[in-house]
Amino acid sequence: MNTLHRFLIYSLIFAYSLPLFSSDLHSKLESLPGVVYVEELKTGDSFNEKFLILFEQYLDPSVPEAGKFRQRVFISHKSYDAPVVYITEGYSADYAESENYVNELSRILDANQICVEHRYFSQSVPEDIDWSYLTTSLAAGDHHNILVSLKSLYQKKWVSTGISKGGQTCLLYQMYYPNDVTATVAYVAPVATALEDGRHEPFINNISTKKDRKKINDFQKEALKRRSTIFPMFKQYIQLSKLSFRVPIEEVYDYCVLEYSFAFWQWIGNTDKIPSKKDPDNKIFQHLITVSGPDYFSIEGSADTKPFYYQAAKELGYYGYQTEHLDELLKIKTAKDYFKIVFLGKGLKVDFYKQTAIDLQKFLKTKAKNTILIYGEFDPWTAAAPDVSGNNGVVKVVKPGGTHATRIMSLPEKDKEMVVNFIKTWMK
Repeated sequence: MNTLHRFLIYSLIFAYSLPLFSSDLHSKLESLPGVVYVEELKTGDSFNEKFLILFEQYLDPSVPEAGKFRQRVFISHKSYDAPVVYITEGYSADYAESENYVNELSRILDANQICVEHRYFSQSVPEDIDWSYLTTSLAAGDHHNILVSLKSLYQKKWVSTGISKGGQTCLLYQMYYPNDVTATVAYVAPVATALEDGRHEPFINNISTKKDRKKINDFQKEALKRRSTIFPMFKQYIQLSKLSFRVPIEEVYDYCVLEYSFAFWQWIGNTDKIPSKKDPDNKIFQHLITVSGPDYFSIEGSADTKPFYYQAAKELGYYGYQTEHLDELLKIKTAKDYFKIVFLGKGLKVDFYKQTAIDLQKFLKTKAKNTILIYGEFDPWTAAAPDVSGNNGVVKVVKPGGTHATRIMSLPEKDKEMVVNFIKTWMK
């Protein structure tokens, strides 16, 4: 074998030993304004590379002395020539660490994926918590800053998206920065107008059929009528789970029963799963804590979502409870103002600012464009869906019998094709 042959053979061996994909994305990310940390992560087959970056943000750019915090951003890279799905998470983005996490829009558009953890959640938290800097406008500013920095790399079209509170977040982001992205897809996103909005209770009273609603009411009454035998199980469950509360646990039991109708329609929707009056106590108890357990109302269970409770009380709103049909069986005298009592406690005083919801509703009805709103028919959050009649720039789709888990790929075929066609047309 002569020298030339050896050279050719070694060259081929070397060439095949190289990775099929190599990129300078890591160094490009490090050089971007605002980026203070870059870490390469494992990724599945849907993307070529994945990175965690920490993006330094001012708590409030208009008050620099208030300080800064570092915000987590997960970047799943496919190609510089591909569009971007921009996930404006409303809570923690812990799930985005998974190498196999792929948003359904990323699959539909064969796109890059960028997921931003919301300020004040999980690891995107300032050293000193000042709740006054947890506002929708400042959060939207976070998303704007990150987009401006990353758009120097990803210059194709961007679509923002989010689910539930993340859906609220992407709609608010569009309102504050209407020219940042080409399109917006918001899933099950409410626009509540008060801390106890008032539309959810009558909505629940009209969901599905009269027979189904009676099953819900009968279960709630049965759980309260059997308090003397079920409450000891409830109390033991709390002790074993090491849960604590801001109200007596007798009242927590009432709140679990009141929450049941909302939680059932939000996530389950099939009344065949409800125990009957003939079933034993333990079956009633197990069903109750499965659908609306006490951990939801506990100090421990709400620790990670305390920033959300502040935001709900300040700008985002929430829902109330209807008690009339259960009044004679409840220990609590009223459920009014329960949110502040149960979730905020005495240490956090917040007044609701209704103008944010007013402004967002007006924007969606008159100025929003290239926007998809997706809801489930049975999901109580749909009660607070915005009125977008008259705005041809917004497409609102409600899945028959759908819950809070409604997504594009779970829509009826005709609606799914329509939504996908709209998105692909906007993103061309």
